Amino acid sequence: MSERPIHILMIDDDEDDFFLVTELLRDISPGQYVLDWAPTYQKGIEALERSTHDVFLVDYRLGPNTGIDILHRIQQMQYQLPVIMLTGKGDYAIDREAMQAGAYDYLVKGEITADLLERSIRYALDEYSHRRTIEESEKKYYGIFEKAHDLILLADCDRNIIDANPAALRTLHYTKEEMLKLHLRDLFISIEQSELFLDNICNNGITSTQEYEFKTQEGKKMVVLINAATLDEAAQIFLCVIQDITDKKRAEQEKQHQEKFVITGRIARVIAHEVRNPLTNILLAVSQFKEEEDVVANEDSALYTDIIERNCTRINQLITELLHSTRMIELHMATYGINELIEKALQLSQDRLQLNEISLQKNLASPDVMVNADEEKVVIAFLNIIINAIEAMTPGKGILTITTTRNMDKTQVQIGDNGMGIPQEKQARLFDPFYTSKLKGTGLGLTSTQNILLNHKGTIHVDSEQGKGTVFTIALPAAM
Repeated sequence: MSERPIHILMIDDDEDDFFLVTELLRDISPGQYVLDWAPTYQKGIEALERSTHDVFLVDYRLGPNTGIDILHRIQQMQYQLPVIMLTGKGDYAIDREAMQAGAYDYLVKGEITADLLERSIRYALDEYSHRRTIEESEKKYYGIFEKAHDLILLADCDRNIIDANPAALRTLHYTKEEMLKLHLRDLFISIEQSELFLDNICNNGITSTQEYEFKTQEGKKMVVLINAATLDEAAQIFLCVIQDITDKKRAEQEKQHQEKFVITGRIARVIAHEVRNPLTNILLAVSQFKEEEDVVANEDSALYTDIIERNCTRINQLITELLHSTRMIELHMATYGINELIEKALQLSQDRLQLNEISLQKNLASPDVMVNADEEKVVIAFLNIIINAIEAMTPGKGILTITTTRNMDKTQVQIGDNGMGIPQEKQARLFDPFYTSKLKGTGLGLTSTQNILLNHKGTIHVDSEQGKGTVFTIALPAAM
């Protein structure tokens, strides 16, 4: 038994009924219940708003108002208070209406006993406590669901999306109505990945966090970690908590590029030192050999010595280019607009654009974003990427897209094409020295471009899909 007495408010315009209920409560347990009386609808409303009672006994008939009006007023309050409706005998339609309006129970006047009254009060209090617990849990869940920074989706094993939190809608660029019309597989770039995920959660019950690739409504790729948990096994409903790690993965990749570039530079210097010395000796020996009269008269010997000289010279040139593309370079810095630098690179590529009938689409930041840069070198970096894009597109069908934006303390340049795209396995090697798919290329253009951007404390990243095209994203510190 609770130490605190249970406070009951009876809203009833019949004083006799109030005295009857008072006596029944005394019979149950003296001191356990405190009964207050509100003889009119208005006084009942005033008592409700004071929120000092635990249970409410409400008569259906209250002069010009009814107990249903009381229930409707309670529905507007924060919690659905425990109301027991008092009705006349045989008023089954009223009883049903009262329960639909939120009454916890009903008692028929004239048939109320002490045991029946106590049971109804206890049921109402227990039910109220249960509902409050559920409501609090729902509010807590709703708060987490609505305010979470991670993407949260509720879905089922039929691939239907049941709900999505605001973070998911913002990040994936869908409205709530659009999202609920999608199948879960529509968010995955790879159908195989979506089927693997659903098989793991729906058939195998595997809920460990795994990495997948998502796409936004515009088709932009996202790298995400998904942790899924089954909420209802019978209905096969599960909750997905999705963490967007695209920027984190990109930062890790850029760090790897920088570390790789430093190592490549060291190797280049070692190669230059170890190879140039024997090359010099070979060229000196060949030169000495050619001075011999017999060698000059011998056409075959002259042919072979020319081959040796030519290839030694080529090796020496490659080593020189490798050193230039991987060493720290001297910069002559000044402040320029990023759009201004892009326009200069486009002017240098104008002949190629016209020759290949490439359409140009520019989305340049306004006002221009200022950067501290070595004009000549940054223009060369942009030009290298633009030329690669032109060469990757079909003449007459190519579209070169250049976008500049400011993102906090960075200026971002995106150079995209609708060319053949780059296979996934080749993307990781794009900036490696001497790696090229061109028949006559040295494979040092992108290496040199990366070197220029790293010397400017910038970054370069590539996104590509075969058959759809490639986008290079360059970030440089904005001038303060």
